[in-house]
Amino acid sequence: MATAEDVRRIVGTLPGAVEKAAWGQPCFRTRDKIFASLDDDDAVLGFSIDRDERTGLIASDPETYFLKAGHDDRYHFARARLARLDETELAEILTAAWRRIAPAAQVRAFDGDHPPR
Repeated sequence: MATAEDVRRIVGTLPGAVEKAAWGQPCFRTRDKIFASLDDDDAVLGFSIDRDERTGLIASDPETYFLKAGHDDRYHFARARLARLDETELAEILTAAWRRIAPAAQVRAFDGDHPPR
């Protein structure tokens, strides 16, 4: 079971990633663009994902992955219940979300130390 502390620890390993609140919620950014967030109760992770990918992800496990009605459908974002994720899956989600937003040079430098799976 993943936790908000796990989110913060993993985000801390991503170059240029910082935590900065928005709308009263913890948000994780790079280049001042949000790639992930925690809901108010720290039980749900919001994360950047390609819209085509999120459709398949949600269909594969709707108990874990979902959209925040009236919000995520307008953006490249999805939600995941942290209690249903293990640490490996959480790291994959956060790293993929960060890669969507991070500058190419940061991604290349990160990949030098952490080749993509």
